[in-house]
Formats: sequence, structure tokens, C-alpha cells
Amino acid sequence: MTAQNRNRLWIWIGSILGGLILILAFGAMFISARWKPILTEKIKEGVYNGSNHLYSIDFKSINLNVITGSMAIRDVTLKPDTLVFDTLKKQNLAPAHTFEIKLKKLQITRTGILTAYFKKRLDINEILLDRPSINVIFNKVPKKPDTAKAEKSLYEQISKTFKSARVHRIKIVDADFDYINKSTAVKTKNSIKHLDIDVNDFLLDSLSGRDTTRFYYTKDISFQVAGYKSTTKDKMYSMKVDTIKGSYSSRKISIKGLILKPLYPELEFARKYKVQKDRYDLSFTTVEFNGVDFIKLNTDGKLEAKSVKIGPARVEVFMSRESPPPPGFDKGKNYPHMALKRLNMPVAIDTVKLRNIDVKYAEYNPASKKTGSVTFKTLTGNILNVTNDSLRLAKNNHAVANLNSLLMGTGKLNVKLDFNLTDQNGAFNYSGSLGKFDFKNLNSLSKNLGLIEIESGNVQHIDFKANGNLRTASGSMNMLYNNLKVKLLSDNIDGEGTKEKGFLSFLANTILVKDENPSKGNPPRTATMTNTRINSASFFNLMWKTLFVGIKDIVGVGVVPEKNPVKQQKVIAKKIREQKREDRKEARKAKREKS
Repeated sequence: MTAQNRNRLWIWIGSILGGLILILAFGAMFISARWKPILTEKIKEGVYNGSNHLYSIDFKSINLNVITGSMAIRDVTLKPDTLVFDTLKKQNLAPAHTFEIKLKKLQITRTGILTAYFKKRLDINEILLDRPSINVIFNKVPKKPDTAKAEKSLYEQISKTFKSARVHRIKIVDADFDYINKSTAVKTKNSIKHLDIDVNDFLLDSLSGRDTTRFYYTKDISFQVAGYKSTTKDKMYSMKVDTIKGSYSSRKISIKGLILKPLYPELEFARKYKVQKDRYDLSFTTVEFNGVDFIKLNTDGKLEAKSVKIGPARVEVFMSRESPPPPGFDKGKNYPHMALKRLNMPVAIDTVKLRNIDVKYAEYNPASKKTGSVTFKTLTGNILNVTNDSLRLAKNNHAVANLNSLLMGTGKLNVKLDFNLTDQNGAFNYSGSLGKFDFKNLNSLSKNLGLIEIESGNVQHIDFKANGNLRTASGSMNMLYNNLKVKLLSDNIDGEGTKEKGFLSFLANTILVKDENPSKGNPPRTATMTNTRINSASFFNLMWKTLFVGIKDIVGVGVVPEKNPVKQQKVIAKKIREQKREDRKEARKAKREKS
């Protein structure tokens, strides 16, 4: 064959191929044009009928490419009909969650159009929702009675149109997500930005509804929120989360890098309010939920999990006594087990695992013009049976915490707390022990808040136990120590700084304070401790103030009930005078007996 003939052959082949491509292109355009109104009608009809008339879908345009099997739908809106929802609710057929969705573009790729048309099998490679706005509304709906007529399954509703429907992947990218809870007296709304959701292998056929390895017809549903930042509504805190991840198949929800940061320094923050207000500075490296029941979370709005692991973390709380307490507000409402009762969401967690949490409580004293603080380093332990679920509480109404920490970073502290989760008066009990500890480590607390400086003192061992409720706590304490010496300090009202009250300190050490326990030739002293909580005091304040009552009683200043450190020193001085009179009286009596 000559070169000229070969060129003619290639031109002829190219012409045929070009013609076929043009025919296919024009055919695809023709079919697309003819199918657009049919698809539009079928999509709207399918959503309406497939949801029992609950949902309607609307969109501006639809673009179809028959050759590639791709489709793009623009300006999509999906919304529920509230009248239909109310009717379904009366019939006990309404879902717990309804959805409102808006998005600019919905992209469907690699659809087997001919297979769907001729074989009635829908197979889609991917559905992509890019930057949608999604509202999820939760309503508390009555459970469907066992005698109710069986509702048609989702497959039965589409079986007249398709034998099966499969979507290998559904992706929701960078969504604005609002969760609206209408089940409570006051509607609540939680918003999340930059949410990604990935649905793996959605399959709807005659068998998938009974496939126990699938979650709502899927092999897995996972989600992620990355780089979340916001400012609280009161403009007092910034909040940041590095990532939140979760998936049905792993039954996990993991939160990384959760930070709540005050926008103002401690005293400036406190002075923004006219009353006392706790300031929180929180940083959680990891919070991980394991064994989450996603079905109950979806249908009942109930958080049920095998465990929650918290930590490493840092928790700092600051409060200024400069301002008065809030009128009429009782911090007893914020006891851990009382706050658990008030949660709008039912919770049932087998074990809360605390791991390496550093806790600091600081308080500003206007008398000394200084801040005192107490710290608990590497707090670790477990809390069992954290629940407000009535069925769980009927079986076990106690949450028990076993915790250990380093008091002021040095003293080994072990504490057990037992919370009565159903008692209306907030009943609880606690017990524990403290190992070897240098009393001077408490100076940051005692100097600035109590105007007492500890010069020396060594604890060998402390053990304690107490019962408490919303108003009081009482119990007993044993404390072994030696070489205790203190200084009493003046207040700083005049701004000249705290100063040692030398003579009063001398009298306190020689007459009032017992420098060791047990003292020579005597059995160890024990203390019975009782304390009453004021409305502005917290749960932990009641615990520690009760323990301090025991400590003060053992060291010899047990009748010092004053909260104000300046008045407290006046009480100490009065007690010294009374002790001196008693000593002189005993000396005179002994002298008379000798003569």
C-alpha cells in the first residue's frame, strides 16, 4: 500500500470516529435534554413519596452527562413539612430527627445510567455535598407501640422503582451544622463550622435492612471537625478545638486540643462583673469516648458509652472575694451529681477515666491584696456509673470515684468519693489519706488567704472520712505531724504589705499551737470535724473547709470559725488571752495544793 493510500485510510477512519463522536455527543445532549424534566420530576417525587410526604426537595437546575454518568444539581433545598411531622407524631410514626439542608451544588459521579434504566439497579460511585448548611432538629417523640401497624421499610418504598440502590461513598465537605433540641422547655442550639462527614458503602436492597454489620444501611459513617474556633456569647472566652472525630464502626468519638481561654487576666476578668464569678482556664489534650451507642444517640438523644478518657489536661479556676456573692444563687446546684441531674441529655457512662490532670484553684483575698492557690498535680483515677438515666439508677444509684494526686505537687493524696445520685439533698461521702508532706508547701494558700505563714511543720500521715449534703459535712480526722511553727501576719488594707505580728506569733506558738502529734507521753489526738456551707461556697470548698476544721482542731486553733482572716486573727488573739488566763488559774491551783 502506497503512502498516499495509507493517508487516505487514516483520514477515512478518523472521519468515521469523528462522526461517531459527534453522533454520541449530539445523542447524549438530546437524551440529557429529554431526561432533565423526567429526572427533575422523579427526584422530587422520589423524595416526597419516599419520606411519607415529610420532605420536599427543590433545586434551580440539573445538568446530566450520559456518557460519564455524572450529574450536578444546583441551589438545592431540602426541608420537612411541619404539618406532616405533627400528623406522624400523633400516629407515633415521626422520626426523632428532622433535617433542613441548603447547598449550592450537589455532585453525583459515575452513575450507571443504562444499568439503572434497563436493569433497575442504581449504582453511584460518589455523591458530594460541598459546603452545605445543615440543620438537625431533635424532637422527643413517643415510642411506636408494639401493636402498631408495621411501617413499610425503606427498601419496600423504592422497590417498585429499583431492585437495589448503592452509593459507594457520600461526602459532605465543610458544612455549617446546627443541632437544635426542641425536646426541652427552652429550645437549645449548638453550632459547628467546618464539619466533614463520610458515608461508606450505602446499600439498599432486600437484605441490607437485616444486615447487622450495617448502620442505617451503611458500612460506616464517620465525621470530623477540624480547626474549630469561636468566642462565647458573653465575649469573655475564646474556644478552640483542633479536631473532633468519630465513626460508627469504631464506636469512638475523639476530641483533640480542646481549649477554653479567658479573654482577660484574672482580676480584670473578675471586675467585669458586679458579683463573684468563677473564671475558668481549661486545656484538654484528649477527650475520648469509647463504646458509644450511636443508634441510641440518634433515636433517643441519649449518650451511652462504655468509657470516657479525659487527659492529659489542665484545669484552672480563679475567683475573687473582692465582689459580693450573687444574691440568691446557691452553688449547691453545681455539685457534680446535682449538675448531672440537670443535664437535658440522658447520660449513661460506665467509667470516666481521668488521666494526668493538673488542677489549680486560686482565690484573691482583698485583705492581703494577694492571690492564694492550691494545686493537685497529675490527678488520676476512675469514676464509675456516671448516669442520670432512670433505668440505670433503679439498679445502681451511686457513682463512686477513686482518685489520687499530688497535693501542691509533693504530697501523695488518695480520695474516694461516693455520690448518691437520687438523693434530693445531694448526699455524698468521702474518705482519704495524705502521705508525708511539708506544711510549708501550703504557704501560698495560708499566707494570702488566711494571713498565717507556716515557718515549719512535717506531716507523717493524715487520714479522714466525712459525710455531706447540700448544706453540711461532718466526720473525723487523724493527723500525725511534728515541728509546727507559724507566723501571724497583718492585713494589707493600707497598701503597705503584710507584716509579721511578732508578739502575737510568739504567743500563738508557745501557748496555742501544738507543735506535734502525738505529744510526748500522750496518745495521738484525733478531731471531730463539722462545717456548714454558705451559698457562695462550692462542693469542693465544703470538702476542704471541713478538712481544715479537723486540721485546726488537732493543731490547737479549732475554735476559729471566722471566714474573714482579719477577724480570724482577732479570734486567735482572744483565744490566746483565754488560754493564758486558764494557765494562770491552773498555776494558782497547783500552788495552793502544794502549800
